[in-house]
Amino acid sequence: MALQHILPGRLGFGTAPLGNMFRAIPDEEARATVEAAWDQGIRYFDTAPLYGSGLSEERLGEVLSTKPRDEFVLSTKVGRVILDEREETARDLGEKGGLFEHGNPNKILHEWTADATERSIEGSLKRLGTDRLDIVWVHDIAQDFHGDQWLAKFEEARTGAFRVLSRLRDEGVIKAWGLGVNKTEPIELTLALDEPKPDGFLLAGRYTLLDHEHALTRLLPMAQEQGVDMVVGGPYSSGVLAGGAHFEYQQAPAEIIERVGRIKALADKHGVSIKAAALQFSLAHPASAAAVAGATRPSRIAEDLAALNETVPAVFWTELRAAGLISPAAPLPQNA
Repeated sequence: MALQHILPGRLGFGTAPLGNMFRAIPDEEARATVEAAWDQGIRYFDTAPLYGSGLSEERLGEVLSTKPRDEFVLSTKVGRVILDEREETARDLGEKGGLFEHGNPNKILHEWTADATERSIEGSLKRLGTDRLDIVWVHDIAQDFHGDQWLAKFEEARTGAFRVLSRLRDEGVIKAWGLGVNKTEPIELTLALDEPKPDGFLLAGRYTLLDHEHALTRLLPMAQEQGVDMVVGGPYSSGVLAGGAHFEYQQAPAEIIERVGRIKALADKHGVSIKAAALQFSLAHPASAAAVAGATRPSRIAEDLAALNETVPAVFWTELRAAGLISPAAPLPQNA
C-alpha cells in the first residue's frame, strides 16, 4: 500500500533521540516530549530497537500504550535483536560508534535473517506495549554500518527480512514495509529486484538541503516510476540545519558549517527560519510522503510544526538556486 495512504500527516516524530542519542536525557523529559507531540497533533511515530538498545521503544511505548491504537501510525525496524545479556565492551556501530553510548546496556544481535526478523518484531511489540505495527523498515543494510560487507548483509535481508515482511504484509499483519537506511544504493538495488517489492523507504540524510543530488538523479526517478514513497529522515542533517553542531551524526566539518552559513544568510535576508527551509525542501519532492524529525524537548515539537507551516517566499528559493545551494532539478515547495 502506498505510504501516502497510510501516513496521517506530513510530519512524523522520529524517536532516535529518545534512545539517549548524543546525551542522556531524563525519563520525564522523554515522556513530556512524546506527550507534546501527541498533544500537538502528531500521529506518526518512528522508532527502532537500535536506538539505545530498546530504550527509545520503551519510552515511546510508555506513552503510546495509553493512547487509542487506531489513532496513530507506528513504524519500527528490523535487523537488530535486543538480548538480555549486558554489553561489556564498546559497541561496533560502524561510522556511528558512540551514538548511543548512553542507552540501555543490553547486547545487540545484528542479523537480518527470517528468524531474527520474527524475533525483532516480537521484542519491539513487547517494548512498545502494542499488539501491532503499521510499517516495518529493514534497518541499516548499507555501507555506513557494514563497509565492504554490506552486499552480504543485503543478501541476508533479501532472503530473510524481505520475505518475512512481504508475507506479513500480504497476510494483513502489517500495512507496509521497506528499507530504513542512510544510503541510496540499497534502495536502488531493492527497486531493481523483481520480487519482493517494498511499499516505501525511510531515507535519512540523503534528501536534505545539504545532500540531495544523488537521490534526485538516480533513486527518486526509480521510486516514482514504481509508485514507491519516501519518508525523509533527518531533514535537519543530524541537527546542523536546526542550529546544532552535528552532521551525519558527528561534529560538522568546516565546509558544512560554511555551507549552512550561506543558506542561513539568505534565510535571514528573507526572514525565513532555516528549519522551515530545510523541512519544506525535503517535503517538496512528489515522492516525499512525510518527514520525521527527532526531538528531546517538548518545545522542539512546536518549532517543527511552525517550520512546516511557515510561509517561505518564492524569491528565497530562487536565490538559493542561483547561489548553487540547491540543485536546478530539485522540485521546490508549491508556494514557490
